[in-house]
Amino acid sequence: MSLDASDLEVVAQQLGREPRGVVDISYRSPDGVPAVVKTKPRLDDGTPFPTLFYLTDPRLTAEASRLETTGVMKEMSARLESDEELAADYLRAHEAFLAERNEMEDLGTDFSGGGMPTRVKCLHVLIAYALSKGPEHFRLGTEAVALAAANEKLRGTAIPADWPTLDELGISYPEVDGQ
Repeated sequence: MSLDASDLEVVAQQLGREPRGVVDISYRSPDGVPAVVKTKPRLDDGTPFPTLFYLTDPRLTAEASRLETTGVMKEMSARLESDEELAADYLRAHEAFLAERNEMEDLGTDFSGGGMPTRVKCLHVLIAYALSKGPEHFRLGTEAVALAAANEKLRGTAIPADWPTLDELGISYPEVDGQ
């Protein structure tokens, strides 16, 4: 990916403030807009910032916020407790996140984000991470993006048109059906 002054201007407009610690645009939406930034593990003032991938596109942040009100995170967390394969996949994603962040700077913590590796507490983080890495990286991230892509205004504009659907993933979240 690339990062230039115009990208940072767009991100500043998206956030309503100057972006901090940005090292890269890790995901651009299909319509070309920076949508996820990769950030330093520590901000310039020394403050730890363990969230490696940060969702900036207001269309996606609004949808993540809306989805968080539906109870889907509670259902995902319950599945982690009962599905060993899903829990192992989530743990691998957590470990990959930490390894990538620690390549830049080791914060001396095993905190990654979004509740990883034992629960789901932030869809913003899961969506940002999954969009940055693609649909094959980790199951719950793929599902979180598929949930957002169920909002047909986002598929093909903010989210790749070919991102797996919930039907293709063989999963249903009744609390968000009929958005």
